[in-house]
Amino acid sequence: MLRVKPSSLARVLRAFERRLASSATAEPFSSGTSCGYIEDMYAAWLKDPNSVHQSWNSYFSRVVAGAAPGQAYTSPFAAGVSSSSSSLALQPSRRVSADGVVEHFADEKSIEDHLAVQAIIRSYQARGHNVARLDPLDITRGSLQGSAGSTAILNKDLSAIAKEDMEKRFRLPQTTLIGGEEVELQLKEIINRLENVYCKYIGAEFMFINNHEQCEWLREKFETPGVMSITPDEKRLLLARLIRSTRFEEFLARKWSAEKRFGLEGAEVMIPAMKTVIDVSSDLGVESFNIGMPHRGRLNVLANVARKPLENLFCQFDSKLKAMDEGSGDVKYHLGMCHERINRLNNKKVKISVLANPSHLEAVDPVCQGKTYSEQFYRGDKDGKKVMSILLHGDAAFCGQGVVLETFHLSDLPNYSTHGTVHIVVNNQVGFTTDPRVARSSPYCTDVARVVNAPILHVNADHPEEVIHVARVAAEWRAKFGKDVVIDLVCYRRNGHNEMDEPMFTQPLMYKKIKEHKNVLQLYLEKLISEGTVTQAEYDEESQRYDKVCEDAFTNAKSVKGVRNRDWLDSPWDGFFEGRDAMKAPATSVTLDRLNKIGQVFSTVPQGFKLHPGLKRTLRGRAELLEHEQADWAMGEAFAFGSLLTEGYHVRLSGQDVERGTFSHRHHVLHDQEKDLATYVPLNNIEQGQATYTVCNSSLSEYAVMGFELGYSLNDPNALIMWEAQFGDFNNTAQCIIDQFVSSGQQKWVRQSGLVLLLPHGYEGMGPEHSSARLERFLQMSNDDPDHIPVLDEDFMMQQLHDINWFVCNVTTPANYFHLMRRQVLLPFRKPLVLMTPKSLLRLPEARSSFAEMTGDSSFQRLIPDQGPPAKADPKEVVKLLLCTGKVYYELVKERERTGQDDTIAICRVEQISPFPYDLVLKELNKYPFARVQWVQEEHKNMGSWFYVQPRVNNLIRSHCPDRTHRHVSYAGRPPSASAAAGNKQLHLMEIAQFLKDAMSPV
Repeated sequence: MLRVKPSSLARVLRAFERRLASSATAEPFSSGTSCGYIEDMYAAWLKDPNSVHQSWNSYFSRVVAGAAPGQAYTSPFAAGVSSSSSSLALQPSRRVSADGVVEHFADEKSIEDHLAVQAIIRSYQARGHNVARLDPLDITRGSLQGSAGSTAILNKDLSAIAKEDMEKRFRLPQTTLIGGEEVELQLKEIINRLENVYCKYIGAEFMFINNHEQCEWLREKFETPGVMSITPDEKRLLLARLIRSTRFEEFLARKWSAEKRFGLEGAEVMIPAMKTVIDVSSDLGVESFNIGMPHRGRLNVLANVARKPLENLFCQFDSKLKAMDEGSGDVKYHLGMCHERINRLNNKKVKISVLANPSHLEAVDPVCQGKTYSEQFYRGDKDGKKVMSILLHGDAAFCGQGVVLETFHLSDLPNYSTHGTVHIVVNNQVGFTTDPRVARSSPYCTDVARVVNAPILHVNADHPEEVIHVARVAAEWRAKFGKDVVIDLVCYRRNGHNEMDEPMFTQPLMYKKIKEHKNVLQLYLEKLISEGTVTQAEYDEESQRYDKVCEDAFTNAKSVKGVRNRDWLDSPWDGFFEGRDAMKAPATSVTLDRLNKIGQVFSTVPQGFKLHPGLKRTLRGRAELLEHEQADWAMGEAFAFGSLLTEGYHVRLSGQDVERGTFSHRHHVLHDQEKDLATYVPLNNIEQGQATYTVCNSSLSEYAVMGFELGYSLNDPNALIMWEAQFGDFNNTAQCIIDQFVSSGQQKWVRQSGLVLLLPHGYEGMGPEHSSARLERFLQMSNDDPDHIPVLDEDFMMQQLHDINWFVCNVTTPANYFHLMRRQVLLPFRKPLVLMTPKSLLRLPEARSSFAEMTGDSSFQRLIPDQGPPAKADPKEVVKLLLCTGKVYYELVKERERTGQDDTIAICRVEQISPFPYDLVLKELNKYPFARVQWVQEEHKNMGSWFYVQPRVNNLIRSHCPDRTHRHVSYAGRPPSASAAAGNKQLHLMEIAQFLKDAMSPV
């Protein structure tokens, strides 16, 4: 037991007094120290002097009265004061001062004992979870658990306490609630109650949270006597839910014994836990739940939490059934769904969405958060009281996948917080075949959650009542504080990684125990029968009832003629596709008055707003452009966003530096130079009734933030949702989201998304990591066939857009950017857009557009033909037709002028690379029948667009221009390279000179 020696007591008190005297600047004492305990008592005394013993009341009163350090405390001298009282109601010593005032002083033994009890209580609260009996298999794993016993680990001096000391009654401090209505308890009873609260089957880890109110709330939820008890009816409900969870897995195992299903055996209590979170949250007002989870237990969640009709689920096991609609589909344990139902416990309607996701563990986390935030935004649910997310994790992935930490760091950010997520970690205590002792460096797999002060509630999954209590606390915490909470469900896998795996190869001792271990349903049934809550007959009846439900669904599933992929949508867009002609191209131009109105707002600030001098010049420049009816890149973007906002479309732009723009061109958020956090967003002030423009700098994350914006785009199609990279190649850190969700989401899950990726791209001599957005990767993932030339009829363009998996563009004018952004929202369907955005073109005078290019009959140009001398001269005299994309166009034009080949070389810009504009390229080929065709790019030959463009142009010539003299497209650009760009400026310039020379060569 922690004791303060008499010789050091005065020193401890003097340290406290000095700390108090300098409280304005001094750091508080650490929790668990002697001074820390005294500081806790002092805080309690300030609220109520009667809350501490009279001796401490006297001491604190003298301190506050101004006693010099060391003078408030005097060692007791009165004879006859007993230090062996049976109670720790601190025994005061007394003396009479010269003026006759009786003064009380705490004797040293009483202070020692009081501090010792504080230390014991704090030790259990802070470290009890280290020795809680959390493992159902009773296998000691991790550095914190041992065989010495909890009391020895928690307090090394406790074993030295004399037997008679254990019988003493101690006054309980306000830092614990284990006494209930009692203010004094015997020391042995204090320890017994602390053991039951903190060292049994729940390990509550929360004392690291630096918020007193939150810690007090959690202590109340676990320490209050009787708080964990549940009624007989609640026990029967829990048993029924365990029956459904367990019998569902057993049914699948019987019917499809050779199928992988990633069942929940060993963690069956997860289903009652999830249902409890939903029940409690529904009682507290939540109406919509978004669930992101890995593959283990997904079928059970779909069946018993989301209540997917079982016949629709069972038919997924029939490999002969073909899809009756679009999409390739996905394996059944990747699928999602959305379902509205009545919660039978409170008769409230709830919507439950389980998000579809790939095998890439934890990738769904930010997607789920983005979808939840979006739903909260559209509902006006500013505090997250109506919509919430539940994320399920595996233990190895939770600590091993960096996106978990990235997503946690979004949890309290203004434009990303979903106001609390309930995380449930299904802690198998093994990752596939890897022992946790070689898989992580932290004591717990959940330690990553400590970075956001989320309470972590470890619980033994073989004790369902404790699991339910933890689930209830987690739901109430989320509702009370709007912050994340983690349930660490310590369980095991009864089978291997999947049903076909042999776990004995790598975990022989663990699986010997598992084979002998009863499942949680058996254990809980035995408990309830022994206490008389249920009978065996009642259990048999409930089991048979659910078995019949499964058998009936199995029979009905046989009559299903085919699977509908649309039935598995986690984000249905009700009514969006109705009445829309998929082959009708939208009009994207606006009126001149609309441009002028947006431009005026974009170039002014409110009266009294102190703008940076440099931005005053920027706004004057905008006004001059407006006067001349010209738009640079920033103005064209503002016109696109502003016009959509005034038409009622929400616009959201997110990324690391999007408010200003990485290249300081955007400035959509203006900052008052004299007031902190005083900002002005012009585009939110165009007119009354407009939609909301959200432009928000993000955390320094690509993976989580891109996933978040993808999830945001899934909830409502009537919005322009964009993620912008700081530099284009930074998208590679989010490659998992791009590969598994953005490029393939519609094919796998019939899930459309209009997400826009804005990727700064261009070789400006900035070196390998700031040049290329890796255009070639996106083109490689486009699903159009280079060997198939579509029918070039009047529906060709829209049919292409409808059939492609995404659009890949590299536009060169503000007007085209304007039309492309508007087209993204006005199309009758949704596809992701990958856009290579410029750097040098942001301010290039030649890269400007007139207002006429955004009004009238103007529209997006998939290909911009040569508009210079070759277009006016005799096309038959043109000896070379250069096709290119992006900023290299402007370099080619300058080089053509320098070499005097204006009449003989035509330069066309392919603005939409995928889907490839066959019809417009064919038009250019026919216009210049004798010209050699060459593709020019600034990227290296093994990068950029070359390998995408080459077969398409050659096949187009072969099929539609058989009489051309020159029937193959050639290449001009940088040679192949392993690095994306040269790091040496001189080499960079030499490479440019060489490929420009090649492009200008007539042969």
